Amino acid sequence: QPVAAARTAGAEFVVNLNASPFDVAKRQQRREVLKQRARENQMGIAYVNCVGGQDELVFDGDTQVFNSQGQALINTPAYVEDVFDFQLDARGRPTAAAADSEPAVEIALVYGALVQGVRDYVTRNGFERVYVGLSGGIDSALAVAVAADALGPERVHAVAMPSRYSAAMSHDDACAQAQALGVQFAAIPIEPAFQAFGAMLAPAFCGTEPGTAEENLQSRIRGALLMALANKFQGVVLATGNKSEMAVGYATLYGDMCGGYAPLKDVYKTQVYALARYRNTRGPAIPERVISRPPSAELRPEQLDEDSLPPYVRLDPLLQLYIEEQRSIADIVAVGYAESEVRHIAGLVRAAEYKRRQAAPGPKISVRAFGRERRYPMTARYEDL
Repeated sequence: QPVAAARTAGAEFVVNLNASPFDVAKRQQRREVLKQRARENQMGIAYVNCVGGQDELVFDGDTQVFNSQGQALINTPAYVEDVFDFQLDARGRPTAAAADSEPAVEIALVYGALVQGVRDYVTRNGFERVYVGLSGGIDSALAVAVAADALGPERVHAVAMPSRYSAAMSHDDACAQAQALGVQFAAIPIEPAFQAFGAMLAPAFCGTEPGTAEENLQSRIRGALLMALANKFQGVVLATGNKSEMAVGYATLYGDMCGGYAPLKDVYKTQVYALARYRNTRGPAIPERVISRPPSAELRPEQLDEDSLPPYVRLDPLLQLYIEEQRSIADIVAVGYAESEVRHIAGLVRAAEYKRRQAAPGPKISVRAFGRERRYPMTARYEDL
């Protein structure tokens, strides 16, 4: 209606100033809408979009110019602020363009959104540097790579904090990645603190078996160390958890959830692997062994993520149906999942809401991110949704 009304009022060309945030489906939607509006009104359109990050939102640019036949004359590069020229004839119709970029592939757009989000959150909020716990695992590896690309390696401080359960290869891979990216690197073993906490808690824990509390204590020690470093040297901690973990509560409050910004908050685990492989096509960044080894929190001997969760290649599509598509339990069962599995995962998602309310913000890249776009109460009883 607005474009048609402008046409009726005598407009010959439309300039649309926009602040449209990125998600993986948005670019194709924009193109189709603009093409349709131009054709049906026989009028050229310049769609001019913001570039930059603001809290959870990332504005990807994607400025486009269409002629009155719905043909694209300009499609600017993502995440680039610049001036692009085009010409209009006497009737206000675009006739020629000075520049047109090839449409970027989805994985590159997602990676660019993470980089833009981190860069603007850190820089515009006045932080001098970032601190990231680099464990030798895939999530922290990708987070460090994103931070280095966003801020430059000199502003990124990767900290390895091995425990008695950390594999030697984890530390080796963390060192190798830090060296490849040129980021600042330090190692602070947590064993002295873990023993001290164990001794302090021994009277209260007397008569109990070691379990989740002791495992999570290691994560919380690491969080405290990172926060101390950031506090001392005017930095901010980047949390490294991903959307799969945030969805089902496979994360430790005040531990690995500790941080001011979470680059991977809206990125599923399977996407983390895809992004790591993509980043390595641009230059060495993440050791291949980090990508190929089975994921583990390394909080107890021989621990693997699949001890507690379904394989991510099965879990992530289920979560996408439940979260992004808002499908009911019955609908997901009809797709081919066992009802017991769907109910179990849905229960985990609901139970973890209180954790997500305390999570750091992070760049939105999906059509429905946790937070403002998926709002459920922490304390409620309701039927299947």
